[in-house]
Amino acid sequence: MISLLTALCALPLFACNGGKAPSTAPAQAKSEVRQDTITVFTLPEIPPMMTAPELRADFLVRHYWDNVNFADTNYIHHPAVTEQAWVDFCNVLNHVPLKTAQEAMRSAIERASVNKKVFDYITDLADKYLYDPNSPMRNEEFYIPVLETMIASQILDKVEKIRPTARLELAKKNRIGTKALDFTYTLASGAQGSLYQIKTEYVLLFINNPGCHACSETTRELNSALNVNGLLNEKRLTVLSLYPDEELEEWRKHLNEFPQKWINAYDKELIIKERQLYDLKAIPTLYLLDKEKKVLLKDTTVKAIEEYLSIYK
Repeated sequence: MISLLTALCALPLFACNGGKAPSTAPAQAKSEVRQDTITVFTLPEIPPMMTAPELRADFLVRHYWDNVNFADTNYIHHPAVTEQAWVDFCNVLNHVPLKTAQEAMRSAIERASVNKKVFDYITDLADKYLYDPNSPMRNEEFYIPVLETMIASQILDKVEKIRPTARLELAKKNRIGTKALDFTYTLASGAQGSLYQIKTEYVLLFINNPGCHACSETTRELNSALNVNGLLNEKRLTVLSLYPDEELEEWRKHLNEFPQKWINAYDKELIIKERQLYDLKAIPTLYLLDKEKKVLLKDTTVKAIEEYLSIYK
């Protein structure tokens, strides 16, 4: 988003002064309780010789938090300022290479470790925007360095590291660029097959539940997706619709809602769920795989799949 990048690079959205904004209000009496004064946040000043957008974005993500005193807990009490700053930071990360984005994210979390309350606040923001399945900004590749830094941090005890450790283990499964984990599926007829037995150029894995509103909506989107259906008709793509739970009668009731040209199956042994082969925090979930079962898109959308196929098909 060039407009966002331009705004972040050129406009002083926030203004901080060592963690405090200058105030024009009259001095308070000594008996009064001091008020929190962090109401704005300062972006780093990008050197004027940096005119290329990619250089400006690189500088911005590396120095985004330079004007923030992470030891100051007042930031916690001004979410309208700090939360917006976090959202903008995550947005700018999309304008730099993934490695740079991950380094910048790791640096931000490390800097927040100077204060336990601030550290918890910042990592909670990471959970909310990068991990929560309902967040439109959800991004596992940005979230992984958060988890790694939490696990390595001296500020958390062993108990506090249990959840990030479990999340990291799951996040590292089926990452983009790696081979998806194989599993056996069962058809309504009782016949079985495996993910790796599918030999088409692309495999679209659609893990869903019967009666789920979002699942039904995704099914409708897939039915009208031009690139998906074009490749499906050319037998270059297979849609594997998989039910991962145990309520088989409910699943059978909804079978007629799925196209017959798909592979409509269930996980008879509940391997995916019980062994956590795939991250099911959000249902439905979509994976686009290539013919070698390498993950091209993970936990993605029909729109993203259509855009990818329009370029690479």
